[in-house]
Amino acid sequence: MVAFELNQEQKLAQKMFRDFAQNEVKPLVREMDEAEAFDMGLLEKMKRYGLMGIPYGKEYGGAGADVLTYALCMEEMSKVDASVGITISVHTSLCCSCLAEYASEEQKQTFLRPLVDGSKVGCFGLTEPGAGTDAGGVLTTAEKDGDAYVLNGQKVFTTNSGFADTFIIFALTNKALGGVKGMSAFIVDRDMPGLEVSKDIPRMGIRAASNCEVALTDVRVPADRLIGKEGMGYKIAMGALAGGRIGIGAQAVGIAQGAIDEALIYVKERKQFGKAIAKFQNTQFQLADMQTKVDAARLMVWRAAVAKDNHEAYAPLAAMCKLFASQVCNEVTREAVQLFGGYGYSREYPVEKKLRDAKITEIYEGTSEAMKMIVGGSMMR
Repeated sequence: MVAFELNQEQKLAQKMFRDFAQNEVKPLVREMDEAEAFDMGLLEKMKRYGLMGIPYGKEYGGAGADVLTYALCMEEMSKVDASVGITISVHTSLCCSCLAEYASEEQKQTFLRPLVDGSKVGCFGLTEPGAGTDAGGVLTTAEKDGDAYVLNGQKVFTTNSGFADTFIIFALTNKALGGVKGMSAFIVDRDMPGLEVSKDIPRMGIRAASNCEVALTDVRVPADRLIGKEGMGYKIAMGALAGGRIGIGAQAVGIAQGAIDEALIYVKERKQFGKAIAKFQNTQFQLADMQTKVDAARLMVWRAAVAKDNHEAYAPLAAMCKLFASQVCNEVTREAVQLFGGYGYSREYPVEKKLRDAKITEIYEGTSEAMKMIVGGSMMR
């Protein structure tokens, strides 16, 4: 049975996240979006506030909070700026989870701890030019050579890679078996010879987030950087993505709620035909529909987060919440722009950015079509 009432600790955390987003993030949003670059001073503040290790144990330097608290953080940050949300998400849900779930204790102390305590930033290198939804199509290779593996290949759309210290890289250790059975996961340092990161890829939305191509040319990775065993890479990647979808669902809710919040301010101030447009029934009906859908999406995200916290089967719930929340996000941000009229299309107001940011929630960490495959498949069992 899932309870949806936040406890006092979660409420306090939520307020802290909200205050941080309003006081530290909001003043920088437009500047970062225009520059298409993340503010490194803000990143340092995020580390100091413990935003990079929320759902991980204090024994590794984390906050020791639950997944639901992490989802609250994702929503509050994404209300203000989705680029900040995805920076936290990829570091926390994807990079750190691979180590928390599958690394040895020695690896956790060496590599997870500095990520969780904010000393370092992580990224997740799975997607390739020819391998997106079909993660089994990975072509990057890792050939054993004595006490090391030699990695060669290319990753693309690697979020955080522009400033990440630690890369989780997925590569084939057995080409004959292919990606599903022959892929392995490795911990790679940024300064390892042969690892090169491109400039950020120009994008429609989440423009302040770092998103680059990563080239690996004869990168020698010590054998003790292998996570788990050879051939476990696909399982590790899918596990990380399953949990990550809770964070993306929360991000979608945040973007949508942020759009509603901006629209409410505007409709109360904007006057047409002699009165504020908030007084028109059509405006109120639109906003009612928008808020109802966002609240429903939020509850689906919380349900998936609580299921993960309770060690229950959560993957279909995570896929479901991401599918629905991302659809709602796109619908609500479009409606918010419509409520602003011509001003909504202007970059002077924040809702056009939220509409640009919304689309990616239906694509990354599993497209909406892939989410339907997961949910539908779970129904057939």
